[in-house]
Amino acid sequence: MNFDEIRDRSGIDSSKWGRMEEFSGVSPTDGIAMWVADMDFGCAPAIREAVRREAEHGFFGYFGDPSSVSEAISGWMTDRHGWAVDPKWISYSTGVVAGFGQVLEAYTERGDGVVLFSPVYHAFFYKLQAMGREIVQSELVNNDGRYEMDLDALEDLVTDRVKAVVLCSPHNPGGRLWEAEEISALADFCVKHDLILISDEIHMDLVFPDSKHVPTAIAAPRAKDRLVTLTAASKGFNIAGGETGFIIAEDEEIRKRLEPVQKYMSGPPNRFGMIMVRAALTSGGDWSDAVRAYLKDNFDLWREHIEGIPGVRVMDMKSTYLTWIDFSRTGLLPGQTSDRIRKDAKIAMSPGAQFGMGGDHFHRFNIAMPRPLLIEAIERMERAFGDLQ
Repeated sequence: MNFDEIRDRSGIDSSKWGRMEEFSGVSPTDGIAMWVADMDFGCAPAIREAVRREAEHGFFGYFGDPSSVSEAISGWMTDRHGWAVDPKWISYSTGVVAGFGQVLEAYTERGDGVVLFSPVYHAFFYKLQAMGREIVQSELVNNDGRYEMDLDALEDLVTDRVKAVVLCSPHNPGGRLWEAEEISALADFCVKHDLILISDEIHMDLVFPDSKHVPTAIAAPRAKDRLVTLTAASKGFNIAGGETGFIIAEDEEIRKRLEPVQKYMSGPPNRFGMIMVRAALTSGGDWSDAVRAYLKDNFDLWREHIEGIPGVRVMDMKSTYLTWIDFSRTGLLPGQTSDRIRKDAKIAMSPGAQFGMGGDHFHRFNIAMPRPLLIEAIERMERAFGDLQ
């Protein structure tokens, strides 16, 4: 588990590195990729060994009985998150966004409203637009660098056409860990207005040491008849290419409603994805502990130096590797900030505007990289903004 090792990812069909010039104008030959949400670390040895055995076996037909994977998920949730998940509550999709689409198809129609607490993961916007749903943005309150939901303001946005609320927990971008009381209050709001609560918890296994993620199902058990949790091992174990997500619903009626939608919107789960998930959740715990500690140290180093740039503020976070940086006090317009990052620092990042309301003066940077490369990124940022006073 040498996370300091820099490995060349060019030429290996990496979206993060291979497509950075296409989307950001930053060449991989002299640029640094800090945009797509995957890590520049090799995955856990147990996962690599499981894939090696499968490749040597040589039969790559449809994956069979998923019960062993569901048992692995159940055990992991109990041991790591204190959440007793019955394996029968679990079904599979090709990822959280695909699962999100299935829930939307089951519980909403074209023209129905879905609440997003923005700024938030941009793929939710794209999915809602593609499916013809109305996006209802409830802008998070930035309380001195800490995001908070404003449920009083949300009251004025909810109409009869609003059918669902999406909670990103831990939050992307921003890395905020919602407290149990906040989640409980949101659940009460959903009960009051008869709304489906969709909880995206894909970053739950990236919580920094000494912090704790509270699953929505634990914080708000009374909302189980309207709660669907979407998660995966993809972010926490760096196996997004396995295209395997989990849909967890305790309520039997929810599962019955989702089942016919899943039959026509998805096929059997990805064979290699399921094998990687099983290996990760049964044998990858030590790797997970080590990578989370490494990410915490990366964040501390990154924040210390980036906040040394006049007018720049890094939002505090307790989870994920996606740092959210506020450039509003620099006196620069968002486009000017982007130009300096991309053209001068030669760093590909994610512009804040794509995350919705409240994101214009922010940019998202992925710091899941070997520390020597992170130090290089810090030095580039310091040079690119070196004239600020």
